[in-house]
Amino acid sequence: MIETIDPTTERVIEQFPLMDEQRIGEILDAAVRAAKAWGSRSFAERGQLLGEIASRLRAEKESLAATAVREMGKPIVQARAEVEKCAWGLEYFAEHGSAMLAPQAAPSSAARSYVAFRPLGVLLAIMPWNFPYWQVFRAAAPALMAGNVLVLKHAANTTRCALEMERLFRDAGAPEGVFGVLLARGNAMEKIVADERVAAVTLTGSERAGVSVAGAAGQGLKKAVLELGGSDAFVVFSDADLEAAATTAVKARFQNNGESCIAAKRFIVESGVYDEFLARFVALAGAQVLGNPMEEGTQLGPCARADLRATVDEQVRTSLAKGARLALGGRAAQRTGYFYEPTVVADVVPGMKMFDEEVFGPAAAVVRASDREHAVALANDSSYGLGSSLWTQDVRAAEQFAARIEAGAVFINGMVASDPRLPFGGVKKSGYGRELSTFGIHEFVNIQTVWIA
Repeated sequence: MIETIDPTTERVIEQFPLMDEQRIGEILDAAVRAAKAWGSRSFAERGQLLGEIASRLRAEKESLAATAVREMGKPIVQARAEVEKCAWGLEYFAEHGSAMLAPQAAPSSAARSYVAFRPLGVLLAIMPWNFPYWQVFRAAAPALMAGNVLVLKHAANTTRCALEMERLFRDAGAPEGVFGVLLARGNAMEKIVADERVAAVTLTGSERAGVSVAGAAGQGLKKAVLELGGSDAFVVFSDADLEAAATTAVKARFQNNGESCIAAKRFIVESGVYDEFLARFVALAGAQVLGNPMEEGTQLGPCARADLRATVDEQVRTSLAKGARLALGGRAAQRTGYFYEPTVVADVVPGMKMFDEEVFGPAAAVVRASDREHAVALANDSSYGLGSSLWTQDVRAAEQFAARIEAGAVFINGMVASDPRLPFGGVKKSGYGRELSTFGIHEFVNIQTVWIA
């Protein structure tokens, strides 16, 4: 059985039977059958389905948001925003997908030659719990618009969210097999990735999961896109607008309860403004409302699981034991639920867990940099390379420094965020490949040369 637990109350919500091999095979067979027909549909027909699902997302926003809150604990206001973002993403690809996938002339020795974009077939999507709707639709919208079909293996603790998305597709009139859900354990994925009915795989998850899936995909010579962890640097130069930087820093670290791969995690601040930034950051972080995520005024809910809270606490404690300084919080909240106080740890240096590891929860590491060169070096001193923020009033200099930052995205005077119009993904141990935008929709197509004598 799969058991879901409300992280706010620590009570069991639902239990779901795991699918056996026969049922999994039936879903894959249905996907294969659907892929042949769906791939021959026009862009207008594909876009119509995406638009209908977007409308249903908006119509059911309240109930869908509440389901996410119950299963993983994000504040209800943020859950509503996630559902809305999914609708936007679907509409964006419904509107622009045909242009992105239009044949491109490629002059050669032929009388006429061009590049066409053909669907691959069945895409297996292995998705995490932290943005239970957006992570899925971020992959599904471009893939479906390209003519692929999608089979989802969601995180166990957001199983109801997965089944709600499957229902939305069914209610919107999607052909059987265009969107299917597998109820299976993570350790069953290597075999499913290797299954000949699966054409390609996309994963958002941990480094360990990425290694496993990449290995299985490689054995089968299948395309894979991996969006893995991040330890994003939020770099503050001495000429930055500290009020704007500190205000954004709190949102960048604590939004979604701090459980986001692109959350700012290492706040690297030039020495001349270190103390002032830290004071502003601590004051704003400490003013957040920690509480029941179903309540409108709550800004910080519980960690999604007990083990996740324990990991954050261990990272904080071991960093303090190595010489870091506790500036705020630093302990589990004394209440029912997997709550952890908003935490800021100052004077973090390389070699401490809060610098070296991804901290997936409401705890921030503040790092002192002697100058700009040192700040950029610290930003790159990580095995991850997903996103990075750079704060300064000298935008021209910032662009020059951005070219040296080892990350898939650099946001200057802004918070790292995913946007359907921009490619999303990382380098180093943050994975490879891109989602969203033209780059993302081209990841799961056969880029076919057509040469005519």
